[in-house]
Amino acid sequence: MDDLHIGPSRTDEYLARIGAPRPARADADSLRNLHRSHLLTVPFENLSVHLGEDIVLEAETLTGKVAVNRRGGFCYELNGAFAALLTALGYPVTLMAARVFGGDGLPGPLFDHLALRVETPRPWLVDVGFGRHSEYPLRLDRRGEQADPGGTFRILETPQGDLDVHRDGVPQYRLEQRPRALADFELGCWWNRTSPKSHFTRSLVCSLLTETGRVTLSGRTLTVTEGGDRREEELPEDAVLAAYREHFGIVLDRLPALRGAAES
Repeated sequence: MDDLHIGPSRTDEYLARIGAPRPARADADSLRNLHRSHLLTVPFENLSVHLGEDIVLEAETLTGKVAVNRRGGFCYELNGAFAALLTALGYPVTLMAARVFGGDGLPGPLFDHLALRVETPRPWLVDVGFGRHSEYPLRLDRRGEQADPGGTFRILETPQGDLDVHRDGVPQYRLEQRPRALADFELGCWWNRTSPKSHFTRSLVCSLLTETGRVTLSGRTLTVTEGGDRREEELPEDAVLAAYREHFGIVLDRLPALRGAAES
């Protein structure tokens, strides 16, 4: 797709950013390696929302934020950027809209999430922008359980032809199978980064998969999980910028200010 085009130099920068070699072919094994490499190096974070930074859903801007500025993002940014990288590497990629299930068990609005269908030529659900999720791509054409280090997943078809993605028996999101373009997600992205009802404006999070677990900085609360151990620490304000650098490789010149707090 034209809106996912990036040049060879940006592709090389992106691969260097995630520490992955250029694959010899666009196959399933390479896709698995790229997927996990991305999760281990590019954090899920909503810092731009609270730094007052604009979020532009264009391939060059999204990949530049990840590959050049060494930042992360939320679903529209991470999966949008990854889609551009995969397209440049020869993978057929389709953008798909999803509705995230809430605590009430009901799916939210369409365009609340962006996920990817990638062909190898078998169809895979690729998602590096949902925070805690699968570490590897999931087979879109498989309806039984799929074991993954991130949990046990199932993809079930609804009577309307959508796909419900479950992790450990809990529905995560409902995936529409119609192909979409990046521009289709602009309204959902704008709402999620501006509305006082959005959980992205009401919380400040930066989270990254590690080889032994996960590290998350939520506000000033640093949580590190390693194996079955979980450690939580409340950081003093003057230690937060250093924590972003140390744990996520994110260099900021000022602390993000919780947007939702200012608007409440």
